[in-house]
Amino acid sequence: MSRQMVRPGGRSARVQASVHAAVRELVSELGRDALTVPLVAQRAGVTPSTIYRRWGDLRELLSDVAVERLRPDTAPGDHGALSSDLTAWAEQFLDEMSSPTGRAHIRDALLGDPDGGNAGRCSAYAAGQIDVILTRATERGENTPDVETVVDHVVAPLMYRILFRPDGLDAAYARRLVEGVLGPAGR
Repeated sequence: MSRQMVRPGGRSARVQASVHAAVRELVSELGRDALTVPLVAQRAGVTPSTIYRRWGDLRELLSDVAVERLRPDTAPGDHGALSSDLTAWAEQFLDEMSSPTGRAHIRDALLGDPDGGNAGRCSAYAAGQIDVILTRATERGENTPDVETVVDHVVAPLMYRILFRPDGLDAAYARRLVEGVLGPAGR
């Protein structure tokens, strides 16, 4: 997590945006292992001391960029029923997080985060998406579990498998987890 708060539209936000863009571009062009703080600073048009002061080191910078990349950029799809909404979300979550890029972002988010703040931010992203799905279902008159139940029974096992036991992980597994929370025919 960055060491200072970012004011929307201020100099700090502009620095963050240019440094994040530089990291993404350089990773794409040269690969992650070639990154250095001076290289990122040069590309971003800032001094290395700016990066060190704000992020501490390259690992923390990569962690901050990864957390930003893991943030969902759209609301979960509305497929008309809790079961189909949650299933589609779980399948997409699995697909994105289990990809080589997704796994690299997860690793970077956690490695440069000694206080656990980034893990909390990533968890909040998933919980926020699930809350949208559950709120829509409640508004349609469906019975819903609470957010924590879905996190514990869908997100947690998915993340464990993505990180530690990825072999054989597929959409059917995500569907089984959702059925386990909602029952075979939904709620």
